[in-house]
Amino acid sequence: MSEEFNMSMRKFLKQVGVTSQQAIEEGLRKAGNTQGKTYEAKVVLTIDGLDVEHVVTGTIKGTD
Repeated sequence: MSEEFNMSMRKFLKQVGVTSQQAIEEGLRKAGNTQGKTYEAKVVLTIDGLDVEHVVTGTIKGTD
């Protein structure tokens, strides 16, 4: 893969990671006391023009 491709992918993934973390933290703040609670999370990645749909699931623990 080309350097241009690698850089654009890294930039996109960094943006996804940073903005996703911010959204999760904001959601936890708005929820109030989340101590001891767990939340099922799902991210769906689709790419227009490509036959790509990638699903990632996981669990996020509430704050202490």
